[in-house]
Amino acid sequence: MECIESYPRVILIDATLDNKPAGTIQLIRPRFASDFPKAMSTHEIGLKDLVESLTLLDKLPDIYLFVVSVNSIQPLSVELSPEVRAAIPALKRRIRELCYKPATSIVKQESSDVFGDSCLPLFF
Repeated sequence: MECIESYPRVILIDATLDNKPAGTIQLIRPRFASDFPKAMSTHEIGLKDLVESLTLLDKLPDIYLFVVSVNSIQPLSVELSPEVRAAIPALKRRIRELCYKPATSIVKQESSDVFGDSCLPLFF
């Protein structure tokens, strides 16, 4: 928790089982546990609890959650489906844009800060 709250912006990446075509990339700005997709990977409970805890402590940074749609969740697997593997270059591009371009050009918000070194990417 201390690692996440020490950054003003955090990027999380995880898989989701959401009935969208495998490889679909979505950007979500969760502020509460209910903002997460219904079926993420096996980490979803921990992430939701973390967001709720940081919200209660008023220490929640700006969180950008990239979810990549999958056909099924495979516990303890490092293998990617062909569709998810094909989505990786677009996901990397979007993460780089989010880290190095003004926030207003990526997501509608009032701040125009540049993320750069103040951005913590976390992959789940």
